[in-house]
Amino acid sequence: SLHDALPILGKTPLKQKLMLWDGLSMKTFLVTGGAGFIGSAVVRHLINNTDHQVINVDKLTYAGNLSSLDTVANNKRYCFEQIDICDAEALKTLFEQYQPDVVMHLAAESHVDRSIDGPGDFIQTNIVGTYTLLEASRSYWSSLGAAKKQDFRFHHISTDEVYGDLHGTDDLFTETTSYAPSSPYSASKAGSDHLVRAWQRTFGLPTLVTNCSNNYGPFHFPEKLIPLMILNALSGKPLPVYGDGKQIRDWLFVEDHARALVKVATTGKIGETYNIGGHNEKTNIEVVKTLCQLLEELAPNKPAGIEHYEDLITYVKDRPGHDVRYAIDASKIERELGWKPQETFETGLRKTVQWYLSNQPWWQAIQDGSYQQVNRKLANES
Repeated sequence: SLHDALPILGKTPLKQKLMLWDGLSMKTFLVTGGAGFIGSAVVRHLINNTDHQVINVDKLTYAGNLSSLDTVANNKRYCFEQIDICDAEALKTLFEQYQPDVVMHLAAESHVDRSIDGPGDFIQTNIVGTYTLLEASRSYWSSLGAAKKQDFRFHHISTDEVYGDLHGTDDLFTETTSYAPSSPYSASKAGSDHLVRAWQRTFGLPTLVTNCSNNYGPFHFPEKLIPLMILNALSGKPLPVYGDGKQIRDWLFVEDHARALVKVATTGKIGETYNIGGHNEKTNIEVVKTLCQLLEELAPNKPAGIEHYEDLITYVKDRPGHDVRYAIDASKIERELGWKPQETFETGLRKTVQWYLSNQPWWQAIQDGSYQQVNRKLANES
């Protein structure tokens, strides 16, 4: 926690510390889900590239990993609080204690297959949790003085999956595309998006919404397509591809996404939605084959009995309700806020493969479950 964070302030009470930080023109960002894949990228970006203070709020479900934040964990502007966003009393105390200027809401259950197997957790976290956080934010915001109230922002981070799928080859999701979610996951995210917009229209809460395409990059939990394929290939295991593998996704490097999110949170227009995409439409089978080619170059020493990584590709039964094509029109955020991705799919994927090859302890701890023990230890120390 922050109590011992600044040696120069010694044992100064927390509220006084926050007042001193405000005097240095720092904003306090409350990031929910900050131990997750995208959330940890946002936290690292805020700490490494801005002067802002970050309060990371995460329940630490299976997808939360505090080891992803090792490089910023001891920074004086960062602290972690293990809280469930469905816990209204804990949120109330959190807002009173830290008095955030910006809420960036990334906490969510986000794996489609898991939502098919067990939708209840998705309804609870994504809908009930968002409602609870909105109410805590509204209560806190309503109590603020005029200047701080004017500057407050609630930024809700969502997905392009709320739009359903695109059947044409040229259509793109825009900020006005109708919602047509296909899975329990995307339906729960659609519900949370609607809640956020309703709280802005009905109560005046200053909100922003972003909908992003598929993210990839370092620190991605191994159940998702790209890290799963990398790690399976390195172990000589099958590379399972749903159906014919021709489902199309727009791929966005996670660090590009983090830059976009902070840009929206700090300069976006209240009440607006911004789509964030990588301009990289690829079929799933293209992605898997490109990964195999990169591994041939970067990890030529294959497991015994494997001649080519592509030999491990296995087609499996398609999942229910599998959307065919997603593609984002990200022209609004480029036109209005000046953001565009820095990484191409080729440069981003190469960086991703190199990261997994260089960070074996991180993903091995997930595979053997020991990361959860590390989570408990780090959470207790914070």
